[in-house]
Amino acid sequence: MNRQPAVAGTFYPANPKQLHQMLDQYLNDAETGAKVPKAIIVPHAGYIYSGPVAATAYARLKKAHDLITRVVIIGPSHRVAFSGLAVSKALP
Repeated sequence: MNRQPAVAGTFYPANPKQLHQMLDQYLNDAETGAKVPKAIIVPHAGYIYSGPVAATAYARLKKAHDLITRVVIIGPSHRVAFSGLAVSKALP
């Protein structure tokens, strides 16, 4: 699933080259750790605020890239208040 950038230029650079450079820098600086975690909690905010922490979380999964078969993403609803849980129709 691809989606048009909603916050380009505010949460991250609108220029794709600048965005790639920023992400490469965060990932190059990230510590990978000795063990692969079973789960990660990753912040989401403007990349200048959360980018280094998010990159470290994702970098720790790199060693297990070929072993990961399922990813579950849990996040808040920023636009509509509701009780319960919303699940994507994209699930198999």
